[in-house]
Amino acid sequence: MQQISDNPASAIREIFGRDKALIGMVHCPAFPGAPRYRGADMKTVYDSCMRDAEALIEGGMHGLIIENHGDVPFSKPEDIGYETAAFMSVVSDRIARAVGVPLGVNVLANAPIPAFAIALAGGAKFIRVNQWANAYVANEGFMEGRAAEAMRYRSLLRAEHIKVFADSHVKHGSHAIVADRTIAELTRDLAFFDADVVIATGQRTGNAATIEEIEEIAAATHLPLLVGSGVDKTNVVEILKRTSGVIVASSLKAGGVWWNPVDIERVRAFRAAAEPVLGA
Repeated sequence: MQQISDNPASAIREIFGRDKALIGMVHCPAFPGAPRYRGADMKTVYDSCMRDAEALIEGGMHGLIIENHGDVPFSKPEDIGYETAAFMSVVSDRIARAVGVPLGVNVLANAPIPAFAIALAGGAKFIRVNQWANAYVANEGFMEGRAAEAMRYRSLLRAEHIKVFADSHVKHGSHAIVADRTIAELTRDLAFFDADVVIATGQRTGNAATIEEIEEIAAATHLPLLVGSGVDKTNVVEILKRTSGVIVASSLKAGGVWWNPVDIERVRAFRAAAEPVLGA
């Protein structure tokens, strides 16, 4: 396949030191300023994030993504307050110092500019962006790709070492705006706009991408491919055979529910299930 980006196709190995990576999600509780914040002191909030991070790493994950998932309902990028970046920077720095594995940052909804700032301040290696190129209609409303302004901001920060993990055919939304373009074309646009890793997802949090969609996306890009939702111990082997790794959240939580704490026994069982195809 002709390469249409000058980015290397080895961002997973560069970041994680391996060809296939298991990445756990740290779903932060609601931060001050979010509707569901109920006045918890910040030590309680930070300790909650730290417990999940430590359980994920002790259970066998190779890296983490820190996400403000407790800030439901999510704001559009231009409405996200400075306080979100401040609190996420503290969380990222504390976790980075404690666990010593590669970290990523995802600021919901679709906010790569604060994510780059948080990643640089907190020592993260990459950001995740749900809509990097093109546009769709999300729960938050019309959502445009923000690659152009985000990459200029990254250059301003001299943070070119922070990689971009970008979703293709984003979950939690409608793609009617780009329905005249194939998933393969949408995927190729991510590389054209200098993403480093592509992520396939299902329709919503906890919903798995189909094997057919995973293979369609993989065939359209030279970049590493991750699956970012719906991965559990029953499907991880088949997914890892086709990808460079997975991002896992709900299936590692108590009861398999995303807002519950991480269950370390679930993490260990997941790692054991993935072991036969992980490689070195």
